[in-house]
Amino acid sequence: MTPQASFRASCGALVLAAGGGSRFVGTTHKLLVEIAGKPVVRHVLEAVAASGVSPIIVVTGAVSLEEVLTTPLPGNPDVVVTHNDRWRSGMASSLQCGLVVARQRGLAGVVVGLGDQPGVPASAWRQVADTDAPIAVATYHGVRRNPVRIHAELWDQLPHDGDEGARTLIRVRPELVAEVACQGNADDIDTADDVARWQQRLANQGEH
Repeated sequence: MTPQASFRASCGALVLAAGGGSRFVGTTHKLLVEIAGKPVVRHVLEAVAASGVSPIIVVTGAVSLEEVLTTPLPGNPDVVVTHNDRWRSGMASSLQCGLVVARQRGLAGVVVGLGDQPGVPASAWRQVADTDAPIAVATYHGVRRNPVRIHAELWDQLPHDGDEGARTLIRVRPELVAEVACQGNADDIDTADDVARWQQRLANQGEH
């Protein structure tokens, strides 16, 4: 086993998909809106599955993802869905909810990403998982975004409340952070306009 494969084998993925999506105006939760024939969150989960990072811990809250996960993900990775009853309190509680599962599984690290970023490819999840720094942050054109890998030794230093996840720790412990240059696009989908932009982007890609 290569060193990179070893890091990945001891590392799980943690997909935060619990928020209410309050900025999205529509009859469907933003994670379930279809882009190119698939719900937004399905794009994210398929990218994680293709990366080889497993188990995939999915934290739900405002909306059930049961239908999205009815069809197995590529490669049949180990998927654990956990519900955050405190999802209204912010991202930190969802992160902590997922870490409960990570501790139960004895993982050495987790790669944390968001369920509303369908442009983050499998390669980004894989590269971040393969980095042995205590904290590894994906960058796109030099800008820090998701996903972020956090070593288990630092989990106790992550916030329990509020709407920040790893960002607080990154700010406090910059000497532990390694940047990982990635391909892709980590833009969130927050509004109907964001969905329209993604649809147009994919349509343009299909023309080339």
